Amino acid sequence: MSIFSLKNKTAIITGGGSGIGKAISEVFAQNGAFVCIIDFNEENAKQTLDTIVAKGGKGIWKKCDVSNQKQVQSVIKEIASSHSIDILINNAGVAHVGNIENTTEEDLDRIYNVNVKGVYNCMHAIIPHIKSRGGVIINMASIASSVGISDRFAYSMSKGAVLTMTYSVAKDYVAENIRCNSISPARVHTPFVDGFIAKNYPGKEEEMFEKLSKTQPIGRMGSPEEIANLALYLCSDEASFITGTDFPIDGGFIKLNG
Repeated sequence: MSIFSLKNKTAIITGGGSGIGKAISEVFAQNGAFVCIIDFNEENAKQTLDTIVAKGGKGIWKKCDVSNQKQVQSVIKEIASSHSIDILINNAGVAHVGNIENTTEEDLDRIYNVNVKGVYNCMHAIIPHIKSRGGVIINMASIASSVGISDRFAYSMSKGAVLTMTYSVAKDYVAENIRCNSISPARVHTPFVDGFIAKNYPGKEEEMFEKLSKTQPIGRMGSPEEIANLALYLCSDEASFITGTDFPIDGGFIKLNG
């Protein structure tokens, strides 16, 4: 149990069934939140909720494609009918490797629909439910939001949009007691990273894992739990004076590289 409590808070976590989202779901539940996992992958969502319940936590899961506004509105309305929503974690996202020349229109649309429109859809649906009582929104951005990363054109575009949406919502709703911040991780060791390495570097998994780890000045990748603990603080009452701010958690990548 952390010193930061989310007791009696209801938190919606998109992409909450795997990777960073899974860690946030579990950490929030451990610290008193009623967790609502929204995920397109039913198996991941159910397994994460089962883990939470087995450890004494409480929550629900809902299947939802965040790029589909009607689905998002329906799920949020259903949750709000029985729970007072306090927290939204916009974590659902997809990645893409490629520069502008080898990024197709289909690639760009897919990244935009999930990473940008998905964040918009969730904030658009939730803000009317929390305006009267306040709340916290955390958008998962990336170091790619603010620095150039080779071969990540579409992904960087989308995360730059997440960053500026965060600033805009924070400014527009500060008087409504809605705090909106973003978290910008560098490379984090998730199943996605392992899958990417296995697919693109068969037989060289250990070598490439070590190489990618060392791109962080601190010498390793971050853990999902480290991102989750930052999110926990930012959603707690102890962070009540923080809004409109991006939080890089990057092992020194932005400031110490170059």
